[in-house]
Amino acid sequence: MTDASDAATQFPLGQAKRGYSGVIRRIAADACDSALSATELESRLIELGFVEGARVTVLHEGAVGHDPIAVRVENVTIAVRRREAMAIMVS
Repeated sequence: MTDASDAATQFPLGQAKRGYSGVIRRIAADACDSALSATELESRLIELGFVEGARVTVLHEGAVGHDPIAVRVENVTIAVRRREAMAIMVS
């Protein structure tokens, strides 16, 4: 459970820059601009390992528009579009 002060420090992983390290707090799939439905996007992100409490680090940003981003979730490296990463709330 998150308290009000923790919720205020959360932001979308899609806004993080290279080198950022934090913890996944929740998935907010209905709040991002994805071609997938919120339910499908949430399921895919969870299947990839984007789960509450997991440590996440932004390793690399694409050359054009800084998209996609490569992130390490625990011990797995994954590339994800920034618009989908906007559904992953971190702090």
